[in-house]
Amino acid sequence: MSLPVSTSSAQTQNSNSVVNRPTANYRPSLWGDRFLSLANNSMETYGNLEQVQKLKEEVQRMLMAPVDKPLQKLELIDAIQRLGVSYHFESEIDSVLQEIHKYYYYNEDEQEISGHGLYTVALRFRLLRQQGYNIPSDVFNKFKDSKGNFRESLIDDVRGILCLYEASHMRVHGEDILDEALDFTTARLESMVTADSNPSVVAQVSRALQRPLRKCLPRLEARHYLSIYQESSSFNEVLLNFAKLDFNILQGQHQKELVHLSRWWKDLNIPIELSFARDRLVELYFWILGVYFEPQYALARRILTKIACMLSIIDDAFDSYGTFEELELFTDAVKRWDINCIDQLPQYMKLIYKALLDVYEEIEEEMSKEGRFYRVYYAKEEMKNQVQAYFVEAKWLNENYVPTFEEYMNNALVSCAYSTMTTLSFVGMGDIVTKEAFDWVFSHPRMVKAAEIINRLMDDIVSTEFEQQSGHVVTGIECYMKQHGVSKQEVHEEFQRQIVNAWKDMNEELLKPTQVPMPLLLRILNLARVMDLLYKNEDAYTHLGGVLTEGVTSLLVDPVLL
Repeated sequence: MSLPVSTSSAQTQNSNSVVNRPTANYRPSLWGDRFLSLANNSMETYGNLEQVQKLKEEVQRMLMAPVDKPLQKLELIDAIQRLGVSYHFESEIDSVLQEIHKYYYYNEDEQEISGHGLYTVALRFRLLRQQGYNIPSDVFNKFKDSKGNFRESLIDDVRGILCLYEASHMRVHGEDILDEALDFTTARLESMVTADSNPSVVAQVSRALQRPLRKCLPRLEARHYLSIYQESSSFNEVLLNFAKLDFNILQGQHQKELVHLSRWWKDLNIPIELSFARDRLVELYFWILGVYFEPQYALARRILTKIACMLSIIDDAFDSYGTFEELELFTDAVKRWDINCIDQLPQYMKLIYKALLDVYEEIEEEMSKEGRFYRVYYAKEEMKNQVQAYFVEAKWLNENYVPTFEEYMNNALVSCAYSTMTTLSFVGMGDIVTKEAFDWVFSHPRMVKAAEIINRLMDDIVSTEFEQQSGHVVTGIECYMKQHGVSKQEVHEEFQRQIVNAWKDMNEELLKPTQVPMPLLLRILNLARVMDLLYKNEDAYTHLGGVLTEGVTSLLVDPVLL
């Protein structure tokens, strides 16, 4: 995650000797003091809230009306989810999909069901899989010809092809038919982008190819879908008006949260005091907004954003500033977790260590108020493991040691920080999280490991050249090339295969019965989705890539036009 570095000179804490440090030339914040205060344009007026409540009740009535026409009900649920308002209707959606699941998968009337076209079958499959129902993928067999290939006659059904493409991303291991469906639909959609004359279709298809719904952040999809929903054949004006108002009201809440966080960040004075570190408060809040945007998770967002900021600063100290001896002192101080350790640290590390302990003190206060103090232990242990993993990488670099790929990954899955982020994402979530949920994360379950693999390998693919230029520890690509004697291109292909398998692991873990409640698993899914957004083609976090600045603008700056 490092940029090319230049060498700077700095004096050590306890001597007059000068240390040559590799310091990364990170781009400064694009936002300045923009989010330190808030213009008074809040949507939360009494009139707006009253209107939203009326519209919400109307949508609820539509949702709970008898299921006379299942396709219309499926389209309504799909629109509610894609417009970002499903958090208002979770129990209602669950109830309707349970009814639809029972009807279609315990129904004796084969003839009635077999008459459904590709669009209907694919939409139903995706919505039920998203809800955790392990419905069979052989429902798509009827769309194949006598040779076992998907019928060529399907290629003119744009809506059906798009729906099958989205459904195929719900695949798990062993579902060859969905692997084939993804290949078939991807090829067809790619040809549409160059051949179709309808700009609306081309835009829709291009977006789907870049951002399939399974990998798309719900809040970003909502912002996009609000702009095109009225073109849909199932368009409902009441729902659109509700979703627009709801988006802007929530955006106002998110802006207020960001003001609070910006003032905390300003007080730390990172650009001056720790100029070697990436100044990325706004971008990290956007990252956490990807994990959960719903209003009930305000405390969770505040905690996780501050932790993410500390991780980013510590990562930069280890990657591109600290000497090996300083990093050893810092690792020991975190292990001991005692403010008295601060005296042994150089000045810049004192600032980091105190800020870290202050964040945890805030967490302790919040958890004490809520009677959930036991969570602090898990939060601290994760941070200790995290810093130890950073130190292992520093030790490898100091010794010019190239680990085996397996050795690299064992440490890299910790140093990528997604286990820490998962644990800390649970801390502020409320009653739904139990001690057993934290024990589950600490057992390194398949779901967490899948998110870590996606994180680490996507990061390695896009950032290897910059890591090499910065003189940073070897990446997974270099370890794999050395161990297996293969080219960089071959490693990229192998990593992409492992990423595909990690998504299949994740999809399996999201099927009922789940090991922990679904809202907890969705945090991990969303962490993986953030990686897919920010690291698909570049390291957008470090380089302030277009997808990140556009994302911040669309979710935190520009309201939806009513």
